[in-house]
Formats: sequence, C-alpha cells, structure tokens
Amino acid sequence: MADPSVHGLDLPSKGYISGRPATVEDAKAGNAVFSMNGGSKGALSIAIPQYALWKDAKGIGHPMIVVQAERAPDVSEIIGLRDFNGGETVATLPEVTLLGTGKPN
Repeated sequence: MADPSVHGLDLPSKGYISGRPATVEDAKAGNAVFSMNGGSKGALSIAIPQYALWKDAKGIGHPMIVVQAERAPDVSEIIGLRDFNGGETVATLPEVTLLGTGKPN
C-alpha cells in the first residue's frame, strides 16, 4: 500500500529524463539525479515520471518520484529518485516499488 503522504501531489511536467540515458548536462540542469557520463547501457522501459516507494537500508519506505531509470555497465538497473521536498536518491530497482502514474491513495 502506498504511503498516504503522497496523496494529492502531482507528477512533475519537467525535471526528468525518459527514453534515453542522462548526460552530465542533464544532471547539472536538474533534469537527472545522476549521469553515467556515457557509460550507461540505455534507458529502462518504465514510465517516467511515476510514483514509487523506496526502502532505505533500515527498511523504511519513503515516497518518491522516479525521474530516470538506466542500465549500468554492470547491467544493474539504477533508478534516480526525487522526494517531495526536492531531495535526491539513487537506488537499484530492487530497492524500489514502482507505483505507476496514477496518484496513490
């Protein structure tokens, strides 16, 4: 079940990267959380932006928005996340529960 604190918050209309790897310039401009500086193996085929729940090392869930998703050179799936206060996190896909583009309730 989604965290109720995300209820009513809209997905952004800008500030994310979809369908391609992020560049260093994208990250500097605030449109991406990270750049693999040309080393990405490509964008993941998931909806961006979308709501997500990220679990930290203590297992605590944090409501987030997925702003980028890429395959790393080692083929791990890396997700760029932004919280609802503008904080940024980089996580692996297994640490994230994707909630889709509809507002969680």
